[in-house]
Amino acid sequence: MDEHNITRRGLVLGSLAILTTGCTTNWPLGSGLTSSGVKRRYVRKEVEYAGSEPVGSIVVNTYERQLYYIEGDGRAMRYAVAVGEEGLTLKGRATIGRKAEWPSWTPTASMIERKPNLGQYAGGVPGGPNNPLGAAALYLYRGGQDTYFRLHGTNAPWLIGQAVSNGCIRLTNEDIVDLYSRVPVGTQVLVI
Repeated sequence: MDEHNITRRGLVLGSLAILTTGCTTNWPLGSGLTSSGVKRRYVRKEVEYAGSEPVGSIVVNTYERQLYYIEGDGRAMRYAVAVGEEGLTLKGRATIGRKAEWPSWTPTASMIERKPNLGQYAGGVPGGPNNPLGAAALYLYRGGQDTYFRLHGTNAPWLIGQAVSNGCIRLTNEDIVDLYSRVPVGTQVLVI
């Protein structure tokens, strides 16, 4: 047998090897979704910004479902977000009082009252991929006190662009890691 001929068995085995090495995408071409399941229009992007907030601050527009990190020279980095359900959002000014990577999460008593199924997590959920706070969290404070509202990642990126949370602002894990690297504790946040 000629060693340069392709056999049927070789073709089938080679095709299986390619398929199992991860060379395929999770989403069909033309679906409008990224590999993490987020709509392409929600991908992080530098944009023009004409607001009056100072460089280095964050503006969350809950109506647009966008977060802007103000860079200066009329520019901002725009991140798509999921926001709180109607009536469950923080509005106004806050400060990032704490940062955490792979934070743990415990639902508040009011969350459990609104959604009794969250009672199963009353003891807390350790940080990690199954934690609803995702890869990182920026804790919002007012007057030196924790508001219990966060800018955080999510293990459900397909919900970006929707009003679904208990009030926190969710970003994809990739985006919260990017934002986390840009902002120090003390960063000013305006939620409108």
